[in-house]
Amino acid sequence: MMILNAILGSQVWTGLRFKIADSVTVEIASCDGCFSSSIPTRLRRGWGLRTFLVPMSVASSITLQQHPSLGGLTQMPELKENLPADSFRVYLDLHENPQELPVIRKWAAVLAISCASLCVASSSSMAVFAEDGVAQEFRISRLVSVLSLSLFVEGLGLGPLLVGPLSEVYGRNLVYRISYGLFFLCSFPVAFAPNAGVFLVFRFLGGFCGSAFLSVAGGSISDLFSDSTVANPMAVYTISPFIGPVLGPLLSGFINQNLYWRWTFRIQTIWVFIQYIALFILVPETYTPILLRKKARRLREDTGITTYWAPLDRENSHLLTAIAISCYRPFQLMIFDRMALLLNLWTALILGILYLAFQAFPIIFVNNHGFNVQSTGLTFLGIGLGMILAISSQPYWNRLFAHEADRHRGQPPPEVRLLMGKLGGVLVPVGLFWMAFSTYPRVPWIVIIIASIPFGAGIYFVFTSTFTYLVTAYRPIAASAMASNSALRSAFAAVFPIFARPMYLKLGTVGATALLAGLTTLMAPLPFIFYKIGARLRAQSRFTAE
Repeated sequence: MMILNAILGSQVWTGLRFKIADSVTVEIASCDGCFSSSIPTRLRRGWGLRTFLVPMSVASSITLQQHPSLGGLTQMPELKENLPADSFRVYLDLHENPQELPVIRKWAAVLAISCASLCVASSSSMAVFAEDGVAQEFRISRLVSVLSLSLFVEGLGLGPLLVGPLSEVYGRNLVYRISYGLFFLCSFPVAFAPNAGVFLVFRFLGGFCGSAFLSVAGGSISDLFSDSTVANPMAVYTISPFIGPVLGPLLSGFINQNLYWRWTFRIQTIWVFIQYIALFILVPETYTPILLRKKARRLREDTGITTYWAPLDRENSHLLTAIAISCYRPFQLMIFDRMALLLNLWTALILGILYLAFQAFPIIFVNNHGFNVQSTGLTFLGIGLGMILAISSQPYWNRLFAHEADRHRGQPPPEVRLLMGKLGGVLVPVGLFWMAFSTYPRVPWIVIIIASIPFGAGIYFVFTSTFTYLVTAYRPIAASAMASNSALRSAFAAVFPIFARPMYLKLGTVGATALLAGLTTLMAPLPFIFYKIGARLRAQSRFTAE
């Protein structure tokens, strides 16, 4: 008779007794909360058993005939009848938890995901300096060529309505690989388009397919890190969608100054392919429900016990129903919840202005200062520098939020997140007004770029504050809250570039930029107001109470 200790994750239980004779007797002490244990490899080999898994909540003697074909409990129906159903529910062991991966492995995944997101966001604005070439080759107006930017951004806004539910059914990794693979394939018809129709249609489809990294990817970051360590990797990922649109014109300017316009999209295709390989190599599946379902399937195959199950196996929700809810609930939220609508309008206005700048900066710097294409692309560095300076302040905000959490006994209200939004709400109009009155031809061009730094910093503060507030305030429907924000933001970002050139030619660079600054000034009080009355509005909202 042998007495062994079997260790499963953090659970240790004793009382296993093995007697080797004509039969093998195993006595199991009851252990609430444990899942299963494997007989040590040395003993399994001695008995000729491939796998032997013992469901918990069992306190009885089990007799297994010593035979190589035995794989588990399937040949003991009298035992199975007495086992509670929950005994066969699977849980992740400690080493199977994505948060227990090596730090280097987790950060490699974060960087791969962030770079893929950066590539998608950059692809939206890389078309800016290719518009003249597109218009000339396809013999279309310049206004129509601007649609290459607008349609891609609109695809980015609509895509999350589909890929969000898909990721909850099939996992994040499968969605990444399929969507990014389709994004790669859609890049070819754009780069080698025979006419304007093919070019514009596949620009939209490319944005639609690439949108997974602007909606689902944040979930992968939170899967990999605990609440206490997620701030820094999330900050790295968060900056990617903001830096991307600024990096796009910079790259596009150099390409179109020196090469044919189609090389803009050929180089983008090469970049997408490199990122696609990195995703396969560096990014594991991190979505816990999918990992549990895979483990349950593996146990059923290895043991022959068909009753092992994961929560996702017993969900009755249908994919089409989830997609329908994903499509209508974001708009339902904006129609019936004023706070969500106003915050979404605020971020949509700011993103619209950012994308409008891709049409406005060439007018300002080419007409007023005689810049060429690649020099105009470099003028967006001010906005990018502002974003980088803003993200470098993240440790300060982390300490501030930790202090607020202590002050509220570990349960800070969501309105705490609007503290960052207050600063952003002031910086955006300040930067825009400064830029507006610096666009006179007699003012040195460097002043405009310096003025764009607070604008870029304000963008980061506003978006980070709003995103975290929506997720925490509307936690029961956080995905729908973010989808509503994404849809409205993309709509504004798609429309603003279309009327940018006519507006700037009609009102002038000073008047047009000052008008935009005035609109952001009207929205600036929102974080201050919601910081005061947000709790009351949430109490009255049916969405936060669900």
